[in-house]
Amino acid sequence: MNIPIGIDSRVIMHLSLTLEDGTVAESTFGEEPLSFTMGDGTLVRGLELGLYGLRPGDTQRLKLYPEQAFGLRDPDKIHSMPRADFDDEMVLEPGVIIGFETPDGEEIPGMVSSVGDESVEVDFNHPLAGHTVIFNVEIIDVIPAEQGESD
Repeated sequence: MNIPIGIDSRVIMHLSLTLEDGTVAESTFGEEPLSFTMGDGTLVRGLELGLYGLRPGDTQRLKLYPEQAFGLRDPDKIHSMPRADFDDEMVLEPGVIIGFETPDGEEIPGMVSSVGDESVEVDFNHPLAGHTVIFNVEIIDVIPAEQGESD
């Protein structure tokens, strides 16, 4: 059956996200394909919208602006934290990603953007926020929602 991707479809596909300068941010080509259910939060909404209607064997190449993909950089997501809040053994230098726990117990990544004597600046924006990305996909299989639920 050659079924198009629809709401709640289970999708198996290869994908790559490339920045405009050619830097590959993520790719499953040559590795295990990605398997997910449409709407489950695996992909940001802008990426998902480009998949509806595609069928097994289809390929798609989309250029997505920041607003359509990972959002614009938000200066409110950059926080200065006391250096004393970090373990003395921890390597603190720009580019290091650290997991932080929110008050409700969720873990979120933050990237160290600068280190001073008294404070550490941490950026909680998505690493691809503010970037235009090229989204390439190859659809391997589509399982309709009603079929996927009985697995």
